[in-house]
Amino acid sequence: MMKSNVAVLIVMISIIIVGLIGIPFGNPRLVGVAILLEILFISLACLITKGYSKALYACIVLAIIIIIGNSLTPQHIQRMMTFSKPLNTVVLIIGGYILQGLLIYVSVRAIKYNRSQPLITSSKLW
Repeated sequence: MMKSNVAVLIVMISIIIVGLIGIPFGNPRLVGVAILLEILFISLACLITKGYSKALYACIVLAIIIIIGNSLTPQHIQRMMTFSKPLNTVVLIIGGYILQGLLIYVSVRAIKYNRSQPLITSSKLW
């Protein structure tokens, strides 16, 4: 795994942990979607660990979709405005906004870092 991907992996593990904490407290109708997202984050974390740089782009897209989805959901907006369910609200803000924004930032940095590194190819000397 590349050094530049370590920060991405740390943020993704944090997202996975917050998601696992939040699933039992979320809307029971959305448990399937939440589990699917957890599996997606775990899969992306595995791909990043193996050094697949395209997974960084998927992280950015996924994080943007999650931020937009959270922002367009009336229940989420109401919960954040009223703090009616404090634990849900904290999990939503941390996992759905702060960590997603951080994932975008560290993924962009990792992509830029990886692009700036020279390609190392092995060749046989005859």
